[in-house]
Amino acid sequence: MEEIKNEKGGVSVSTENIFPVIKQWLYSEKEIFLREIVSNACDAVTKHKRLVSLSEAEESKEPYRITVRVDKELKTITVTDNGIGMTADEVKKYICQIALSGAVDFIEKYEGKDAGGIIGHFGLGFYSAFMVSDTVDVITRSYTGAPAVKWVCHDAGDYEFSASDKEDRGTEIVMHINDESSEYLSDYKIKDILDKYCAFMPVEIYFESAEAEKEAEKKKAENKDGENTEDVTPKPINDVSPLWQKNPSDCTEEEYTEFYRKVFGDYREPLFHIHINADYPLNFKGILYFPKLNHEFDNMEGQVKLYYNQVFVADNIKEIIPEYMLMLKGVLDCPDMPLNVSRSYLQSNGYVSKITAHIVKKVTDKLNSMMNTERERYEKLWKDIKLFVEYACLRDRKFFDRVKGSVLLEKTDGGKVTLDEYLEIAKEKHENIVYYTSDSTAQAQYLAMFDDAGIPVVVLDKVIDTQFITLLEQDRSVKFLRIDSEVAQAVKGEGEKLESKELEELFRRVSGNDKLKVSFENLANAGVPALLNVSEDMRRFDDMMKMYSAAEGSETGAPMAETTLILNSNSPLVRKLADNPDERVAKQIYTLTLLSQRRLTASELKDFLKTSFDMLEKSF
Repeated sequence: MEEIKNEKGGVSVSTENIFPVIKQWLYSEKEIFLREIVSNACDAVTKHKRLVSLSEAEESKEPYRITVRVDKELKTITVTDNGIGMTADEVKKYICQIALSGAVDFIEKYEGKDAGGIIGHFGLGFYSAFMVSDTVDVITRSYTGAPAVKWVCHDAGDYEFSASDKEDRGTEIVMHINDESSEYLSDYKIKDILDKYCAFMPVEIYFESAEAEKEAEKKKAENKDGENTEDVTPKPINDVSPLWQKNPSDCTEEEYTEFYRKVFGDYREPLFHIHINADYPLNFKGILYFPKLNHEFDNMEGQVKLYYNQVFVADNIKEIIPEYMLMLKGVLDCPDMPLNVSRSYLQSNGYVSKITAHIVKKVTDKLNSMMNTERERYEKLWKDIKLFVEYACLRDRKFFDRVKGSVLLEKTDGGKVTLDEYLEIAKEKHENIVYYTSDSTAQAQYLAMFDDAGIPVVVLDKVIDTQFITLLEQDRSVKFLRIDSEVAQAVKGEGEKLESKELEELFRRVSGNDKLKVSFENLANAGVPALLNVSEDMRRFDDMMKMYSAAEGSETGAPMAETTLILNSNSPLVRKLADNPDERVAKQIYTLTLLSQRRLTASELKDFLKTSFDMLEKSF
């Protein structure tokens, strides 16, 4: 048997094996190649600026800039910068050796652990060019004055190295686009990619098109008068000082709105914004917007763009934004964000969770601040943010604990109060009870009785409200009761209470439910002969079952088990019926009480209409 010896070594990867992998799998989206090449150019400028600040390089005589040029005829895309440039040795070290990042070396030498705005960290970004190119030229001249060099590499991995006659400082990357990627020779396509990934890079970026230049020259030649009224002054395609990089006190509301519309193309004004400018121990900036939703079931999918030193990384970052805040729109620039090799996905670590916690805190602080200092504006916004706040409270107890004092309840008269304010207003009538309506139209009769009694009622008419008030009840010694659950207790009147076993049996008989609970109460409103009292707990359970589709016939079936028919002892009609029992009259009274709770079944409606018409006919 062969003897196995202990050995140590290193895994080697040949270029003929690694280049096909780069071309196919380096990045999830092919178009990212342009972001990487432009980012490298941006780094080159940033490095030169840093050396100038350290007096290790002469100040640039020309403004810093990056140019992206498309030549459809030559089938090339060229990215040029006037940054730090490279010597021959640096090209051999950083370009000829895959995954050896010049950015990392530079940071270690000049910045310590502070990246100082350097974007690249992995050393693979340059090779993304081979996802769309069969040949890439690198023509570069170092700021040191060393001779310029030209490096030409083919997609098989073989390269040529030679001297160059380039006179100015910087680097020129010429990508010879392969046939499979000819779509990237479109001016529109390249502009679209630049707008997506490079719109806020910190160095001015200019777009040039050989095809557009030829067209312009042709038009100029055809202009007999020789006049050209068009503004041909080149303009950068990016904003080097995006709003999130500014101090919040230096930004106006108009600028926030304009930035929102520019980035998200939403014509509606956002409800409000949150400007984040975190420093120590975190380091990230951004602006979050609360968009206006048209209605309860509007698309709540937001869009928070992640940037890395002003370079676009991802469109939706669910690892950072809590699930209950996904309707937010905004931008976050996280220069300390740990990214994987393609910068396309986040790595889970403590930094991410700390950012998430900070965002939650900033959102809750904003809500509390508006409540405390802009109460009138906050109340106007409440209808639009109510759903979000309630859902967030249900999903995150810490969120709830922070904002519970800023949660508003809308009264039926349109006024808005906190829970404490409601309890203070209602304490003369009742204690630790909040009466609410889920449908002010269907429950109009009940609501009128509460209004007459001077008892405030709040509106809770959304599906989520039932769960939310349960949370409030668990947090406080308070009970939420719908106005049809304990109306008899809330609007009691004076007088002698009627007792009649015969009347109880009569209503059980006409209802078709021999177990129907019937009770007599003295209601303040004598014009209401009867009403149904619905158990709050049972009704909530029934609502929950309906929500999960566990109950059938929820709208037109029989009433819930725990309902009580309240007969008003102060009603002349009930008194008269006690003296002269009449099944038709009792049936009409009972059916009318059902109408305040649910729609009638087909047979119930048919009987109700027939009896009503018969009674009208006999009344003449």
